[in-house]
Amino acid sequence: MAKKKRVSRKKLLKEPDEFISFSGRMFQFVMEHKTQLTYAVSIVFALIVILAGYRFFTIRAENKTLALLDQAAAKYQKAIQDQDLNKAYQAVSADFQIILNKYGSKEGGKLARVIFANICYDAGEYGKAVELYKESLKNFENYPLIHNLILSGLGYAHEQLNENQLAASYFEQIVTSDQQILRGEALFNLGVLYDKLGEKEKSANAFNQIISDHQDSIYIDIVKERSAG
Repeated sequence: MAKKKRVSRKKLLKEPDEFISFSGRMFQFVMEHKTQLTYAVSIVFALIVILAGYRFFTIRAENKTLALLDQAAAKYQKAIQDQDLNKAYQAVSADFQIILNKYGSKEGGKLARVIFANICYDAGEYGKAVELYKESLKNFENYPLIHNLILSGLGYAHEQLNENQLAASYFEQIVTSDQQILRGEALFNLGVLYDKLGEKEKSANAFNQIISDHQDSIYIDIVKERSAG
């Protein structure tokens, strides 16, 4: 029987440092390209990097994929310095497509798909973002929090496409899930969407649930002012 190769202490110490460096850069580029319109989406996908990155990094077979992803992220970060998100998207689109074509089934490739979906969203490529988000859903169905983050991305993208009923259906899935973190934000979006759809009672119920169950929500003051008015 072949002798199992022992991982050196040096290697064990090196990997977390490399992960911190990688995730730090990824977090930075996600945060720096957010706009007022896409603030919430940028935040949630920055969380994906932090939550999922360590698991992806520790698989040795993923190193090539992560190296390419890191390069694409650095290229994007440089490209957005002129604040033109569409040009930045065009600058890295081919890079991300290579990763997805060659390594899309690997864990790093799955992470790249989610990040690229967010880049597409910020560039106004909402149809492409929806396509990537939907494919990512099945990849993370066993990870409820990340799954909900992707559902949120889908909700925002469909709202930008004026598909408000469909957008609401994704935020509803977040509200009815076991995860609490995104529920307040999803309720606020439902309140806004149902108001657009003319479903005033559903809109009021969503806003009232924020007041009753999510007093710490960043939307609480907006909701209270809206209710008072």
